[in-house]
Amino acid sequence: MSTLLPFHTVILNEIHDPATSDLIVLARGLGLRRILCTLLKIYDSPQNLILLVNATQEEETEIGEELGIMGCRKPGLRVVGYETGSRDRQDLYKKGGLISVTSRILVVDMLQNDIPVDLITGMLVLHAEKISPLHLVSFITRLYREKNKTSFLKAFTDQPEHITSGLQPLKNVMKELQLRRVHIYPRFHQDIKDTLERRRADVVELSQDMTQAMDDIHGAIVQCMNSTLAELRRSKDLDLEGISLPAAYFSSFDHTVRKQLDPIWHKVGGTTKALVRDLGVLRRLVGYLLTYDPLQFHSYCQSLIAASNESSSSKNSSDSSVGKSQWMFTDAANIIFERAKYRCFLMNSASKGKTPASVKPPEVIDLVDDEEGWNALYELEGRVPPPAQNTSSKPDKLPSWLPANMQPVLEELPKWSLLAEILEEIEGEILRMENDALTSKGKGVSGDGAEFGTNTTLVMCSSDATCTLLTEYLAKMDNKRPKGEWGRRMMLRKLKSWLWWEQKKKQLMEKGGAAGAAAVVGYNEMLLRGAGGLDDGGLGDDGIDDGISEALKKKDREKAQKQASRRRVRGAAPVNAVGGRGTTVPPQSATSENVDMEVLAMDDNEIQLNFGVEAADVTTLNFATEFDTHYGLLQPAQTVLVRAYSDDSDDMVLDELKPRFIVMYEPCMEFVRRVEVYKCSNPGLAVRVYHMVYSNSCEEHKYLAGIRREKDSFERLIKERGSMLLPIYEDRQRSESDAIIKTISSRIAGGRRELSTVPSQVIVDMREFRSTLPSLLHAANLLVIPATLTVGDYILTPDICVERKSLADLVSSFNSGRLYTQCELMSVHYKTPVLLIEFEEDKAFSLEVVSDLKSYVKPTGRYPPPKKKPTGTSGDPSSSSYENPSKSPSIQSKIVLLTLSFPRLKIIWSSSPYFTAEIFNDLKKDRPEPDPVKAISVGTEEEDPSTTGMGVNAAAEELVRSFPGVNEKNVRYVMGKVGNVRRLCEMELVEVQGILGAEPGKACYEFLHRGEEGWRKR
Repeated sequence: MSTLLPFHTVILNEIHDPATSDLIVLARGLGLRRILCTLLKIYDSPQNLILLVNATQEEETEIGEELGIMGCRKPGLRVVGYETGSRDRQDLYKKGGLISVTSRILVVDMLQNDIPVDLITGMLVLHAEKISPLHLVSFITRLYREKNKTSFLKAFTDQPEHITSGLQPLKNVMKELQLRRVHIYPRFHQDIKDTLERRRADVVELSQDMTQAMDDIHGAIVQCMNSTLAELRRSKDLDLEGISLPAAYFSSFDHTVRKQLDPIWHKVGGTTKALVRDLGVLRRLVGYLLTYDPLQFHSYCQSLIAASNESSSSKNSSDSSVGKSQWMFTDAANIIFERAKYRCFLMNSASKGKTPASVKPPEVIDLVDDEEGWNALYELEGRVPPPAQNTSSKPDKLPSWLPANMQPVLEELPKWSLLAEILEEIEGEILRMENDALTSKGKGVSGDGAEFGTNTTLVMCSSDATCTLLTEYLAKMDNKRPKGEWGRRMMLRKLKSWLWWEQKKKQLMEKGGAAGAAAVVGYNEMLLRGAGGLDDGGLGDDGIDDGISEALKKKDREKAQKQASRRRVRGAAPVNAVGGRGTTVPPQSATSENVDMEVLAMDDNEIQLNFGVEAADVTTLNFATEFDTHYGLLQPAQTVLVRAYSDDSDDMVLDELKPRFIVMYEPCMEFVRRVEVYKCSNPGLAVRVYHMVYSNSCEEHKYLAGIRREKDSFERLIKERGSMLLPIYEDRQRSESDAIIKTISSRIAGGRRELSTVPSQVIVDMREFRSTLPSLLHAANLLVIPATLTVGDYILTPDICVERKSLADLVSSFNSGRLYTQCELMSVHYKTPVLLIEFEEDKAFSLEVVSDLKSYVKPTGRYPPPKKKPTGTSGDPSSSSYENPSKSPSIQSKIVLLTLSFPRLKIIWSSSPYFTAEIFNDLKKDRPEPDPVKAISVGTEEEDPSTTGMGVNAAAEELVRSFPGVNEKNVRYVMGKVGNVRRLCEMELVEVQGILGAEPGKACYEFLHRGEEGWRKR
């Protein structure tokens, strides 16, 4: 672990005091995790109970590893997850130390007193920018401060741009966390500025121009984005006057627009919805232009065209809630698609009539044009290769699998060759420094000395897909060709794979049918999601089959021996790297030829490997050399590590690898600061950084806009802190009058005060703590009791049971039939079953938004019909349009059927969780409190399948209710006196009259024994 920098020490001196609670806002990339781990190390003691809250699983793992490096190993950071039992958690809390626990588990443990809240020494909260009144951490903070007012709470965030909601966002966060001190550390903070600018890395800024085709596409996309944004500004539903185009480069723009539209989303026209969707598509498109290879980008454009054509040809396209993409019909869109195709290939109009050659599957490789492969195969078979022809003045021969009317262009991304030149320069620099070190008798830079760093070259890019693409390019690069064509072999391979996919799609479409259409749609959806590129279809690393692969490997070994004097040779296949987050490009190495391996096909289809005599002895030096070549550790001087940008774990990677050469393939503000911290933490290390960026591109504009956004956010927070009024936190303890005098009941004569020592409480099912409602109920001064309930989600009184459904959950419950079963159980066990339909805050309070839910558009099941025909209806419910799969019933019709099936079911419509809390308080007025023991036991009794128990069967209850003499008032009494329906039918007249009375009992008896006609005659 690197030593702390001076500004780290300043921050720790201000916040480490356990007597204070603080909010720390730090700029990204400056070592927030380093500060956090140092604090945890300071507080690590069996006498302290320190809780780490709101951390992701990846963060828990990485923080635990860093604490282990710092010496906190026994026991270190312990993680409490869902697999940890309640008793094990109690024992863990009693032992003290550092514990990371999920918010949901911690809330339940606090409510059930499984954790000694008064003994908690302190809490460290991550991602403070996400805290809101609806967040579980706000609930945790209230429970924490109710029983513990002296321990500390320290919250951390490195996302100042996200603290933007509300008029005073910083004050809102501090209010929810009950904090009174905030520390803000931007990059321009004086202590940070002095530390980082004292020692700077050697930065080489490389501005790469795009090709003419890329520049045309980029300009056309920006033009489409400008026009789309202008159309959005004209919308009466949005306020986007202050938003410029650079803001649309960020995904947060979609969140801003959707947040404004959510309350009226069901009223927004299809044109506005299409504009919002198109802006996201265009943002992804301009990003893919700079990261995808030309063939993959062309395939993505084709998928956009196919999706647009499918939408246009749809019969119900005019009725669609989302309109068509207007930018697809502009001249700029035509430039995008035409130039995207031009970057891949040209179609010869003179040969249009010719039939293109059939492309073999990617598994079968045609090596007619691979001269090197044929020569290797001749050598392996002992034949003399034909004399080579002088083709230096001739153009490249086109492969035989290429269609006759296709001329491949296969333009390469300009950054590829630039990256190769940078790595070549780094290789020469390493050789020069090593020669200088040898000349000065070892007093220079050491290639493997930890003090002076290693020769590992770290290449950083934006995504794992880019890592894979760069690794493949570097492994198959042919620098004998002109610049810009070094990846020709790789691109030809991708072109053949693309042609095979196109041929396969055409065959599927010609065959027709659901399977073919589904395959094509699935392929297009994969491209629209931006998942991966065109794969190699199971090809080997060199694009050849196994037989010729062995020949080429032998030839590669000979080449490696000839170039053994070179320090670093690129060209081998990629292997897995450290942590699985990047790929390593190892060099080709000279390998021993003493191992003679033959692959023989046996009769039983097994493969047997026969080694030569010399290879049988594993103790020989040759075998050890061969083993180390393929399976041993790579020397740092021979490694190029390609890795995607991550979070604070990148700091650990830099500290472990100690690279002296870092290539930033794509700009990243956070990683620039990490390199600054890395350089200052290793003052004796000469670090050189190559910063690559496309000039005058969205990549450059987004990078600069990100820096401005962060700077503006910090300035806004600093200004708010200077004028902010400190919040006053009230004591949530119930007053004495509230504890003794619960209600003034009008049911008691004179309105006498009713004394009660039981606080107002709600029993909540454990699974409901995923939602925000329990937190708001607690904020509304209700005692929340967590329990595992079989029936219902919330028990308000002994008679009121509530099943809460969000809109999406309501739809899925209808489709699966789960809601019918839940209402049936509530109707059996509770006098007042309630279905709560809860809408989201700041969203439309209307069922019309259901049409936007995919689960409703594509139902997965059918709603079970009622057990008996509802009163007042005619016909069989199973024959209604609800059972007709060709018709799509509305959510309203399903709710009507539900109320007909369960007449006692009450439905509550709530516009938000806040309103739900008010409704629950109103429902509990003048009513007794529920018993947790009884609520848990409801629905858990075992049923005898041989009997129709009326105490647990809703169908039996409805049947008895339909008998003459049985009504709403006495049905429960009858069910209590009779075990089942059969017992009631077997009773004598006197027994029935003893339960229902003389006349009602006789009417029921006559109906049971003589039928409806006999009863009516009577």
